[in-house]
Amino acid sequence: MSVYLYRWGKLAFRRKWIVLPIWLVCFFVLGALGAQLQKPMTDDFSMPNLPSERATEILDKHFPGMSEAFAFDAVTGTYVVGAPAGQKLTDPANRQALDAMIGRLEQLDIVDHSKPIPNPITMTEEMGCLGPQRDPSTCSGAPLNVLNKTDPDTVAYFSVPFTIKEFADITAADREAAYSVGDAARAAGLTVEISGTIAMEQEMPSGKSEMIGMAVALVVMVVAFGAIVAAFVPIITAIVGLGAATSLIFLSTSVLSIPSFTTFLASMIGIALSIDYALFIVSRYKHELAVQDSPEEAAGSALGTAGSAVVFAGLTVIIALVGLSIVGVRFLTFMGLGGAVAAAFAVLTAITLMPALLGAFGRHLFKPKLPGIAQHDPEDDTVVTNGMRFARVIAKWPAVTMILAIVALGLLAAPAINLNLGLPGEDSLPKSTTVRKAYDLRTEGFGEGSNGVLQIAVDLSDTPVDQRQAALLALREKLQSYPDMELVTEPQLSQDGAGALINGIPKSGPNAQSTKDLVQSARDAEPALNDQYKMSYGITGTTAIYADIDHVLLSKIVPYMAIVAGAAFILLILVFRSILVPLTAALGFLLSMAATFGATVLIFQEGKLGLIQDPHPLVSFLPIMLIGLVFGLAMDYQVFLVTRMREEYVHGADPTDAVVKGYHHGARVVTSAAIIMISVFGSFLLESDVTAKSMGFALAAGVALDAFVVRMVLIPALLVLLGKWAWWLPKWLDKIVPDIDVEGARLRELQQQAKTPVPAHT
Repeated sequence: MSVYLYRWGKLAFRRKWIVLPIWLVCFFVLGALGAQLQKPMTDDFSMPNLPSERATEILDKHFPGMSEAFAFDAVTGTYVVGAPAGQKLTDPANRQALDAMIGRLEQLDIVDHSKPIPNPITMTEEMGCLGPQRDPSTCSGAPLNVLNKTDPDTVAYFSVPFTIKEFADITAADREAAYSVGDAARAAGLTVEISGTIAMEQEMPSGKSEMIGMAVALVVMVVAFGAIVAAFVPIITAIVGLGAATSLIFLSTSVLSIPSFTTFLASMIGIALSIDYALFIVSRYKHELAVQDSPEEAAGSALGTAGSAVVFAGLTVIIALVGLSIVGVRFLTFMGLGGAVAAAFAVLTAITLMPALLGAFGRHLFKPKLPGIAQHDPEDDTVVTNGMRFARVIAKWPAVTMILAIVALGLLAAPAINLNLGLPGEDSLPKSTTVRKAYDLRTEGFGEGSNGVLQIAVDLSDTPVDQRQAALLALREKLQSYPDMELVTEPQLSQDGAGALINGIPKSGPNAQSTKDLVQSARDAEPALNDQYKMSYGITGTTAIYADIDHVLLSKIVPYMAIVAGAAFILLILVFRSILVPLTAALGFLLSMAATFGATVLIFQEGKLGLIQDPHPLVSFLPIMLIGLVFGLAMDYQVFLVTRMREEYVHGADPTDAVVKGYHHGARVVTSAAIIMISVFGSFLLESDVTAKSMGFALAAGVALDAFVVRMVLIPALLVLLGKWAWWLPKWLDKIVPDIDVEGARLRELQQQAKTPVPAHT
């Protein structure tokens, strides 16, 4: 491979004024097509074959149309109303203000007038729950908090049907109309907040994070290269690579329904990888300029060596991202594919556009040189750099450094034991939003579990008619017997009498582990009740769906890791022609992953260090996405650093010297690349969305721990301890594995032959 890339690098360098216009045309054509044919992205987080779908089937059978409210893209709206301090909603003035607000709602164009809007106070009266003799068994489902022991009759809620069909169709004017209809009631002293999708804004990345990441990357590269012009070249490839990738994603929306979060991941991956790969090649080009006869030869040599590592590093990232499709979750599949597209363009720009840009700048790339910066060439073995000093320390005390690295990662991993997962719900929104205020007000009046009611859909088709009441009573008593169940409402029978709907109100919120355990316990009770009464039921609602998604995602982690790690292991055997180097790479990754989970739990779930004000469970899809992304990036650094060590070993250095020299050559570029990655990912902490914050932090922490602790401390120490066995490959496998020559041994032979004068014939 090194020879082919070497020849292409020279050609692209020489024919730069052909390669650059071709790239320019492709970039603008893709951009124009993407802009013209782009269609709105979706926010569909649905999954097939969840246990909660059983309840949906029963609802469709006995309560037609009711299951639509549980769709992920359904337009829902619930108004939560609170009385002024010291007053009740049933006071005449407050009741009149509430009645007037409902009257205004009935006049709104976006409200579905074919369905009545329930008045919570009137409904509570009809249930017989406003008098002094309130029966908890019949009043548990009242929309007025009549059962609140400390402050009854002060909070009420009611749902409003809307004509808007999908969340993506909600406009800013619709949200304003839905909110402002309560202004008169607010002026009268009531608190009026809205929960549901009608009040939620579609969060999109602001672009500020990408700009900050680019700015930090520019500073890092100025320090790494000691020249301003050279620092801008990787930025150019990043802009072109990311622009082409996002344009292709936008173009794909014309034929596919693509989740909106796809571009968020592609942005992070595209910027970071494009800059990293360009940085790796430009760093090698800088050295080759000093030892080769011409800039063209230097470009070919840089691409033949560093370019080979970039190709295989990119392949590991692409494998990890495409592997997300095996999870079987649609939005994860598209996020992985979007990231893979960005990674592919990062590789493509690095090996095709970069040599042409090098040709355009030639020797002027590193002029003028900034004084006092990057004075020493890390490729020069006669110069003692900080990288060489650190490598010598590791080589002198490999066992000590290995143990220290493992202990540090182990201590940081300890909080991961308390990992709790959930989906971002209304409680994860900023406290300033009306949706979050509605959540808190409803919690105050009805308890936190009222925000995640369990809908138990019961099918009595096979139950004898004379046993149906007994069956429902037995189910209700069973549900009420669980310690984590606050209240269970009276069954609502279907028109055909063969179905029923029961609401269960947990004591804790939708993302609490106790609530998820409650859902599982309630489902586990079905077989016994079915045996006795021939009754079946399903459980749905926000809480049940969240619990199902958590279970599915967690169950996919092991097979996902097995497939991705297996594919990457084979790829790394091809790169390093070794069994133990890929094995140590994988084991080191497990340590860095555990430490990353621990740090993320510490900050975002337990609220340590004060980085966030409102701790919550980590988003359910974070673990599997973090594993996929960081695994790919970790193998990047493994390839960048260890290929230099193997290059030295192949060219005759003893195992320890090979580690020290390879570390000396690769430390600066790996350090620079990691800092850039950390900056790009860490900048997403500035986003308002808690999911983006937690993902940005976790990715930044994962890269930092894996690059600086595992790849630059633990792996070199292990390679020193293993000695020549680190590069051992069984003879039978050596015959099977193709020699792809990532380290450029054949390239050196080719260059040496070109420099050897041909004997003159006499």
